[in-house]
Amino acid sequence: MKELVEMMSKALVDNPDDVKVKEVVGERVTLYELSVGEGEVGKVIGKQGRTANAMRTILNAVSTKQGKRAELEILE
Repeated sequence: MKELVEMMSKALVDNPDDVKVKEVVGERVTLYELSVGEGEVGKVIGKQGRTANAMRTILNAVSTKQGKRAELEILE
């Protein structure tokens, strides 16, 4: 799923090399921390958070299908 988050994020930004995803595994939830290059956070979040919500929905669907829980956090 880490690769999925990376792929979606790299498609949205101008500098895909600056995209970094950190996976933090907890007892019940796996947290994916996404950081992008300076000035590109808005591209990942989108207007009124629509792009970020869409990415979270996709991640939630994939993780649910695998019987797990996952959350996406976008770091500035």
